[in-house]
Amino acid sequence: MKCEAYVTFFKSIVDQDRCAVVICNLEHEIIYMNPAALESYAKRGGDKLVGQSLLNCHNAQSNKKIKQVIAWFASSSEHNLVYTFHNEKQNKDVYMVALRDEGRLIGYYEKHEFRNRETMQHYDLWE
Repeated sequence: MKCEAYVTFFKSIVDQDRCAVVICNLEHEIIYMNPAALESYAKRGGDKLVGQSLLNCHNAQSNKKIKQVIAWFASSSEHNLVYTFHNEKQNKDVYMVALRDEGRLIGYYEKHEFRNRETMQHYDLWE
């Protein structure tokens, strides 16, 4: 399979996620937002945030923590996941995750995981 095909598959995985995924390079530029992220951040600019600095979306204290996490990711290829906060209102946990190419840090993304029990019925295909 050609590399372009893999990219299509990986993009589809991220695009189907019901949680927001915001992908940044090491310069903190937002390079991709999945559909859930575009919807979640619509009031903050949605697709207009792509190409902008993630640091512009946070206060000075958060920016300091983001930079500390990136330094920690860079310090070891085994440093790949940091729990950043719990959003009580939405009952979700938020993480920063390292993105690597053959072990080399190339960026990071923000991952949201909801704690709410699934309301969809098992294999609810035919109803």
